[in-house]
Parts: sequence; C-alpha cells; structure tokens
Amino acid sequence: MALTLEIVTPEARVYSDTIDTVVIPTTAGEVGILPGHIPLLTQVDHGELRVTKGNTTQFLAVSGGFAQVSGDKVSILAERAITEEKIDEHAVEEAMKRAEAAIKESAHLDPNEFEHLHGMVRFAGVQLALKRRRR
Repeated sequence: MALTLEIVTPEARVYSDTIDTVVIPTTAGEVGILPGHIPLLTQVDHGELRVTKGNTTQFLAVSGGFAQVSGDKVSILAERAITEEKIDEHAVEEAMKRAEAAIKESAHLDPNEFEHLHGMVRFAGVQLALKRRRR
C-alpha cells in the first residue's frame, strides 16, 4: 500500500507523487505518516520534511501551513516549500541578510511586515541547515 503526497504553496505545486512514508514537522513535533494512518489535520511548522519512496529519502524545507491526512492521501498546504536540490545557498544567505537588516533598521515595522520578515529568516535558516547537513 502507498500514500499519495501533494505539497502546494500559494505559488506552485512543489511536490506530487506516490510515496511510502512522510515525516512532517508540526507545531507539536514531528509526525510520521504511514499508509493506513488515521485521519489527521495538523499545523505545519518551519522545518525539514522527509519523504521516503523505496530505498531513497528526499528532503524538503517547509515553512508554516497545514497538513491533512485522509485515507492514503496526504495534502500539505504550506506558506513556503522547496526541495533540497533547488536550494541555492548563496541566494538564501543573501535573502536572509536582507531580511535581518530590514528587521534591525526599522524600529517601527508594521506587525504584518515584521512577521513576514521573521518568517523569511526562519525559512532561510531551515533551508541552510538542510543543505549544509546533507553535504
């Protein structure tokens, strides 16, 4: 038996495939999903998502959102998500520096803008950690 996994962001479908297992970072800790899992709706946190298919494991960086397990289908609606191979370390480092500078330079940021910049910094950190750990 297999699972169908789909990861969607506001910009694009990031992942869609039949898999064996997935481990999702949630606000309550990591949740491993196997075929036959009970129905579940959970909040996705910033972190590393692990997908196993056969003898290979693929890693994705995700940032916020929700995951739903229904039958053998796992749907993840994430604010941001990227596969490990698409992470450009240099670009991520630059984006992180710009976001950190914007946070430091603006004493009176709009709360929504502050949250957006803070989320960008956290997601950049997740991407860098994922990419650097796999070297």
